[in-house]
Amino acid sequence: MPIVRQSESKRAETPPPPPEPLAVPVPDSHTHLDIVGGEPAAGIEAARAVGIDRLVQVGVDLESSRWAADLADAEPAVLAAVALHPNEAPRLADLDSALRAVEELAGRPRVRGVGETGLDFFRTGEDGRAAQERSFRAHIAIAKRFGKALVIHDRDAHADVLRVLDEEGAPDTVVLHCFSGDREFAAECVRRGYVLSFAGTVTFKNAANLREAAMITPPDQMMVETDAPYLTPTPYRGRPNASYLIPLTVRSLAATTGRDLDELCASISATTERVFGGWSAAS
Repeated sequence: MPIVRQSESKRAETPPPPPEPLAVPVPDSHTHLDIVGGEPAAGIEAARAVGIDRLVQVGVDLESSRWAADLADAEPAVLAAVALHPNEAPRLADLDSALRAVEELAGRPRVRGVGETGLDFFRTGEDGRAAQERSFRAHIAIAKRFGKALVIHDRDAHADVLRVLDEEGAPDTVVLHCFSGDREFAAECVRRGYVLSFAGTVTFKNAANLREAAMITPPDQMMVETDAPYLTPTPYRGRPNASYLIPLTVRSLAATTGRDLDELCASISATTERVFGGWSAAS
């Protein structure tokens, strides 16, 4: 996702209507309630009303990561992931200090992911890529140190993401957030045991590559997400996204893969719980 605060965004004002609820609940594995805006409790309740009963709130800088960790402590339906977004790393005057702060947050019990981290060669040019890669390697180490899932942002950097993971040694659990590759890249990620998280982009008319990737992704390596407020699924592309729209993406994945909707929902739920752990306070 781009780094942009709600006050800076140009999101359309009218939210889409709620879709038909899912019979089997699933989590939104990646959202940004702080950027969606409004009261988080209202967004959580709107999602719950259509069968999205658990959320992972994801940080992209120190401010949003602290916010995510605090929200997860306050809301039983929310877990957190914390990190410096790859486009944030080159902007920081003291990257090492920021990474130490991320490491401190990663030790909190309801922080279950380290991300979104990774590489973005679309928004960051050659001059910033060394800092991106150094930050990515540090996040890999943090995820391994705490036994947390590594949540990867990968934009136009597939081969380099795999290279860095190979060189550092991947954590036990790796998630390709908002999977953006083709069938061949998906096959490579599946072979390595990584989890592919599909966003509303899989519903886009011009995203045949994502649907082909979804078709070869085993159910136990598939999750679903919004990346809200971005990437709103068809037929509401361009309008503000939120967790309550996940049923549109799940139904598209079921149609694409030929899987029974309820069985796919159950599998996505189980995979997400395996990746992030249970949402109950005792988990």
